[in-house]
Parts: sequence; C-alpha cells; structure tokens
Amino acid sequence: MRNTTKNATRRASATPAPRPSAPYGVERAAAPAGAPRRRLSLVALVLTGAAVTALTTACDVRDNMCMSNEYPVAAVGSTLGGACVTNGDRPPAGYVRYPKGKVPQHVGDKWDTYWGNHALDAQGNVIPG
Repeated sequence: MRNTTKNATRRASATPAPRPSAPYGVERAAAPAGAPRRRLSLVALVLTGAAVTALTTACDVRDNMCMSNEYPVAAVGSTLGGACVTNGDRPPAGYVRYPKGKVPQHVGDKWDTYWGNHALDAQGNVIPG
C-alpha cells in the first residue's frame, strides 16, 4: 500500500511558488538574466565620471585670482583688499591695476604673496605695507 500523503507533499513542493506580481498589477516581460543590472551599472559609472569631472574643473577655477574674462586690481593703500574687473573696464574708485609683470594670477603664487606685504598708492606706485 502506498502512502498517498507523502506523494502529495512531493508533488506540491515540486511546483514553483507563484511569483509576486509587478506593482499595481502590471505584468513585466521577462528580461535576459543580468541585462538590467549591467545597464544600470554602466549608467552609474557614466554619471560618476561626469560628477568627478565637474568637481575637478570647479577646483581649478577657485585657484585663479579671477575668471578668464577678468583681471585683478588692488585696493589703494591696502595689503588685504582686491577685486576682479571685467576685461576692457576701468578699475572702480579706490582700486588700481597691478604693475605690469607683478600681477597675481593664482591664490598663493609669488605675486599674491608679495602683495600681502606691499601696497599701491592711487597712482599705482609701490608703497611698504
């Protein structure tokens, strides 16, 4: 005599459990195994590379004294003050151009350090700071 209960249990466990349906009852088509993950990781890699490029570019701009379409000017009689003026414009009142060849280009460069200890008068002549 056969045990019918045991066979019934085997048959029930042999059938796969039903898959949960997609959200809101939408059925999805079966995708090849691994395809969505590869596509997602490629998109993530591209976006990460773009973010790193943007951040690296921003750091280079911060090191410059002024933007590419501007030039630096010094506050008259001060070792601390300075500003950036659009190319082609004159310095505002209270500011003068740096002497030729002594214009700071980057924060902390030779001329930026020099102008931390020296100042300019209203005519652009160097005076001790």
